[in-house]
Amino acid sequence: MRVEIQQLLKSYHGKAVVDIPSLTISACESVGIVGNNGAGKTTLLRLILDLVRPDRGTVRIDGMPSAKTARWKRSTAVYLGEEFLVPFLTPREYFYFIGDAYDIPREEVEQRLHSFEPFLPAGVARAEEPYIRELSDGNKQKTGILGALLPHPGLLIFDEPFLNLDPSSQSVFKRLLNQFALRQETTVLLSSHNLTHLTEVCDRILLLEEGRVMQDMTCTGETADQLARYFDSGEE
Repeated sequence: MRVEIQQLLKSYHGKAVVDIPSLTISACESVGIVGNNGAGKTTLLRLILDLVRPDRGTVRIDGMPSAKTARWKRSTAVYLGEEFLVPFLTPREYFYFIGDAYDIPREEVEQRLHSFEPFLPAGVARAEEPYIRELSDGNKQKTGILGALLPHPGLLIFDEPFLNLDPSSQSVFKRLLNQFALRQETTVLLSSHNLTHLTEVCDRILLLEEGRVMQDMTCTGETADQLARYFDSGEE
């Protein structure tokens, strides 16, 4: 799915937190967003998803204005943080809930979960699963990530997906994300403070400062080092 941004502006208390004249994310492209705290990363994702209304400008997803139609939502899946979870459900109940929202039969939900087995949160296979509220932060994160992967969406959006994941889970998630984007022909958009992980799973990096795209970089083997030097130099 293609994402197009034109003249997008969002301000709080008179200060612009996102100011992007033009930006296009091509279908099947994996794009990472980096920047210091307050750079506008999360606000940009929320503007794309119509969770925040802009002061001006438009976001189009597959040609559809995201603020004026809901059709794009059927092909979009998101995990922006723990507030997207349902704490009184077990992980499996949560996955069934996601499946119902996307018209995926429970048998198909189970088949898809099996393909993600190395990444399943602890306790899912037990006869009595814990509630999501009882899970560790890492297992909550895995539950939210799997809930987004489950529908096989055309557009997949994550905010800080590596947060709280242990090294083994980070490695599995990167492998899943690379395989998923390749096999499912999915556009992936994610923000992270981890420059190395981001450059390993993305085709392209957008560097934000004060809501503006300061650099738009194609990922190479040198990109993580280039970004590290940028932030170390104080150019921001």
